[in-house]
Amino acid sequence: MNAPTSAGLAVDPGRAEVEHDGFCTSYHDVGSHRHGGGRPPLLLVHGSGPGVSALANWRGTLASPLAEDHRLIAPDVAGFGRTHTDRELTHETRVRHLIGFLDALGLDRVDVVGNSMGGALALALAHRCPARVRRMVLMGTVGIGFPLSDGLDRVWGYEPSIEAMGELVELFAHDRDLVGPDLVRMRYEASIAPGVHERYAAAFAAPRQRHIDTMALSEEELRTIETPIRLLHGAEDRVIPLEATSLRLVRLLPRADLVVFSRCGHWTQIERASDFVRELATFFTD
Repeated sequence: MNAPTSAGLAVDPGRAEVEHDGFCTSYHDVGSHRHGGGRPPLLLVHGSGPGVSALANWRGTLASPLAEDHRLIAPDVAGFGRTHTDRELTHETRVRHLIGFLDALGLDRVDVVGNSMGGALALALAHRCPARVRRMVLMGTVGIGFPLSDGLDRVWGYEPSIEAMGELVELFAHDRDLVGPDLVRMRYEASIAPGVHERYAAAFAAPRQRHIDTMALSEEELRTIETPIRLLHGAEDRVIPLEATSLRLVRLLPRADLVVFSRCGHWTQIERASDFVRELATFFTD
């Protein structure tokens, strides 16, 4: 699920649209376009959750010092935000959408940050198109098989109400000071925008274990991914369990390291914002 918005950024920074392959993709494109040091653009891929969009997930990151040295591109994944398509909203559709989006922007090579479901998309991209991904940071990532957690079942099974959204927001944040009525109201209103809940409910309908399984690469496939990867995970994540995902991935991915943030839930980029940005800056500029 996406994190709360933050102050200090335009309402709709660098937003643009591109039509390709049966999609109309909405995305945000900000920061330095100089590509200093030969670094490719940094692609930010958001996760799933009611009312999700790229801006809701990455607002703080787009406004961070990363934009001084990196071009940051954050698309609304197929079926979320303002990206439109008539195609069935499956994991395969989302993977094909991401590849087609890179083609449409003429991006032959990128660095990638994948959050939760976005991590599964990043892993699929690195597996299918290894030459197109230089480095990746994956946060609380899906992409490996694990038993459906109660937290994730509640996220994917969300039925719109202020009370239900309040419960989900508390589920995601270990730091309850992040949770307030304004955030709950904002996320609830995003989840009931025209057509949003219908698309979301169809994409993650029960039985929900199958969605995890569909997004998962096999252990053999994961072992073939040679992309350098930094795994980030909150020790208190109640949605994507650390032990069932990142602790296994770090043993399977040939070039992966793992950083575990204490006193942190699923909102790594908000609860440990400065540490998160520092990890990205170090890893992508080294």
